Amino acid sequence: MFAVYAARIDRDNPLSGLELGERPAPEARSGWSVVDVKAASLNHHDLWSLRGVGLAEDKLPMILGCDAAGIDEDGNEVVLHSVIGQTGHGVGPKEPRSILTEHYQGTFAERVAVPTWNVLPKPKELSFAEAACLPTAWLTAYRMLFTNAGVRPGDSVLVQGAGGGVATAAIVLGKAAGLRVFATSRDEAKRKRALELGAVEALESGARLPQRVDAVIETVGAATWSHSVKSLKPGGTLVISGATSGDRPSHAELTRIFFLELKVVGSTMGTKDELEDLLAFCAATGVRPVIDEVLPMDRAREGFERIAAGDLFGKVVLTNS
Repeated sequence: MFAVYAARIDRDNPLSGLELGERPAPEARSGWSVVDVKAASLNHHDLWSLRGVGLAEDKLPMILGCDAAGIDEDGNEVVLHSVIGQTGHGVGPKEPRSILTEHYQGTFAERVAVPTWNVLPKPKELSFAEAACLPTAWLTAYRMLFTNAGVRPGDSVLVQGAGGGVATAAIVLGKAAGLRVFATSRDEAKRKRALELGAVEALESGARLPQRVDAVIETVGAATWSHSVKSLKPGGTLVISGATSGDRPSHAELTRIFFLELKVVGSTMGTKDELEDLLAFCAATGVRPVIDEVLPMDRAREGFERIAAGDLFGKVVLTNS
C-alpha cells in the first residue's frame, strides 16, 4: 500500500528522511482493528519523529501520522484515539503508553491497524477531514483548557503562538466555552485570524496584556515562557504541552511562581473519554477544526514543508481518494 514514512533520522534536516512509497499493509490480529484511512492530519509530532524524538532508529522504517478518521472492517465511520497502551487493551498490560508511530505504524497510509479499544464512532456531523484533526492537537487543547487549567465560562485565558494546531484549537474551544481569550503571534495576519476565530484581543508576542489572566496555554516554550508567567493572576495556572522554540528559557521566573502561588502543569494528549467528549462537543455546538489545507496523500511532502516552516494557520490534512 502507499504510505508516507520515516526512512532515516536526521536531527538537523528532518525532511531528508521522509519517503513516499510502498509499504506492507497491516495484518489483522486479535484485539486490533484495521481501518481504511479516509483522512489524516499532520502534527509537529510527525516532524519531531523525523528528528528521532520518540522514534528510535531500530523502529525504522516507520509510517508516520497519529491522527486519522476512516472506515472500520464493519463499514462504520470511525475516529482513532492516538494513545496506544493507555489501559493495556490490545497490548501487554505492562506496556507503557505511547503515541502512535513511536512503536506502531501510523496513519499516513491507505490502512492502519490499532487496538480495537482505540476506535471511536465518528459523529455524522463531522467530515472525515474535520474528525481527523481532533485526536492530537484538538484533544491536547481540550485537556489543557478544561482538565488541567480547570477554567470555567467567564474566565480569561492567554493562548501563546496563534496559528499552530493546539493554539488554534484553544482559541476556538475557549470562545465556544465562554472564555475571554487573548492570543499572541509575531505575525500580523495570524493575529487577525485569531480575532476572527473569537479572541477578544490579539497582540504581538511579548506585549503587555490589558489584564492578567486565569490561565495560559503554552506550546511555544523558551521564547514566550517569561511572558506567560508574568501574564498570570495570583494563583493562576500555566499549562504547557510543547516547546517548539526550545525547552530552556533564559529566566525560569521561579520567584514570581512561588510568591504568587502560580501553578505550572504539564499536559500531554488526552484520554479516550476526553476525545469522546470533544467529539460530542463539536457535534453539538457546530465548532469545527480550523483546516489550513487539504492535500492528497501523495503530496504529503508539501504539508511537511509547511509545518516545518510554520507557514500555516490551523491543520494540514492528507486524504486518500
